[in-house]
Amino acid sequence: MDLDNIFSKHLKQLNSNFSTPVLYEEIIKNREGYLTHLGPVAIRTGHYENRPMEDKFIVVEPVSKEKVKDLDSKNTISLNSYNNLFLRLAAYMQNREAYVQNCNIGSLKDKEIPISVVTETAWHSLFARNVFRQIHDRDVLEKFVPEFTIIHVPGFQAIPELDGTNSQAFVIINLGSKTVLIGGTSAASEITQTVFTIANYLYDMNETFVMRCAVNTDDNGLTAAFMGASGSGKTTLAIDSSRNLIGDHAHGWSNDGMFNLEWGGHAKLIDLTKDEQPELFDVTRKFGTVMENVSFDPLGRRCDLTDKRLTDNTRATFPITHIPNADRSGVCGHPKHIFLLTCDAFGVIPALAKLTPELAAFAFMSTYSSNFSQSESGELEANIDFKVTYGDTALARPSHEYGNKFLEMITKNNVTCWVMNTGWIGEPYDQCDRIKIEHSKALINNVLSGALDNVEYSTDPVFQYQIPMECPGVPAEVLDPRKAARDEGEYEARANRLAQEMMKDLDALGGAMPEKFGNMLSDIIDIDEDLIDIVDVLGFSM
Repeated sequence: MDLDNIFSKHLKQLNSNFSTPVLYEEIIKNREGYLTHLGPVAIRTGHYENRPMEDKFIVVEPVSKEKVKDLDSKNTISLNSYNNLFLRLAAYMQNREAYVQNCNIGSLKDKEIPISVVTETAWHSLFARNVFRQIHDRDVLEKFVPEFTIIHVPGFQAIPELDGTNSQAFVIINLGSKTVLIGGTSAASEITQTVFTIANYLYDMNETFVMRCAVNTDDNGLTAAFMGASGSGKTTLAIDSSRNLIGDHAHGWSNDGMFNLEWGGHAKLIDLTKDEQPELFDVTRKFGTVMENVSFDPLGRRCDLTDKRLTDNTRATFPITHIPNADRSGVCGHPKHIFLLTCDAFGVIPALAKLTPELAAFAFMSTYSSNFSQSESGELEANIDFKVTYGDTALARPSHEYGNKFLEMITKNNVTCWVMNTGWIGEPYDQCDRIKIEHSKALINNVLSGALDNVEYSTDPVFQYQIPMECPGVPAEVLDPRKAARDEGEYEARANRLAQEMMKDLDALGGAMPEKFGNMLSDIIDIDEDLIDIVDVLGFSM
């Protein structure tokens, strides 16, 4: 897009590539946020957080018709509606200032994708500057031509009856003009999710497999990847003083190894403590960090990381240089181990279990975790949640294509995969404490050191994964949830119910699931239908 031509007719000023100190001044001047103790800036995202897939659209035009598989099955919007919405957005921006960050995604030189992120607010521009790879060469910036332009205007809201959207908030991708419009939501994570979608579209999956994961490595090049839904702990576990952080959120996996798509981190903060996560805790006390929805004392400006009154999804966005042991190259070899994280609120999944490649492919495709909703009485209720391949995107291929590619990559590169529960073990969330971070890290360190190579494993009768029977530094009751449960029969009921839900989730893919996967699944997961019947009679529900 020719931004100068488009916005010169409407904007009061387009502020290009402002540095972090200048953006701080703009944030304070615009009253977008507050300076807090030791330097972070605190902001509020308002009512909206992440948008559901119903609010994400693809414009129907020649390029999308040619390149998007099963376009009819996606949320689409007409080119005419998009153009009208764009014109109204431009009118909204009349005589206002905007901010643009020209940056790259992809830490490998031959994999770089130039993008422009245009924002209504200075704090979103700082977010983009933290998360994506900055360009410091002025000559490069003067000749900069983006592959995609993301325009984020949270103050502009759609009119569903007029614009063809499902709500006032929207994310609309126009492949023909290589633009993305985001409006009606201040959630900065929509920008990173959009970039993840763009990367999936632009990279050839045969050459670069795009994955949502955190990655670290040691000085000898032994690489580990951590995949998990939001809140499962991938950032927490990947940031470790004994290892080098490659990246926090999104990576490409090529024939030569892995590389970070981004530059910074976007970590969850709720209940963060210095004792358990010292490197991440220090990020909340550094200049340049953007903290979303974190409460603070209005006089002393000290932040309270335990306060959930606004949301329990408080976040910090920071450049990777805030982590002392980060590898700024963002490049590493093939992973030796992949940890598939879940936060299981029902106490069924073990703290660690080894997966066959086929089981790992199923875990990757279904991405089970628990989320919480508030009941009418105000109490938190746990729900079973599945996110295909660790999060849908508007341009996603059928899930089995990702599953096949994942299976191919882990098999070809001899990767060992593990399922890891960072939630509750043996009993449901309201009847026991969540597993300690120190135990999760001990399990990971024992895997990476080879200490679990020669221990005995037991086979789970329902899910068929292999559970280590001992692990240095980890209590025995943490390892096997069946043994940690107070009532083994009731535990078996919970386990079979969860297995049944997993089967339903994969069955819902219907004809999109290749026959070999369906046959494989029936061989792997063994459900006791009699137990399910007993559970239904007793009224037990997950």
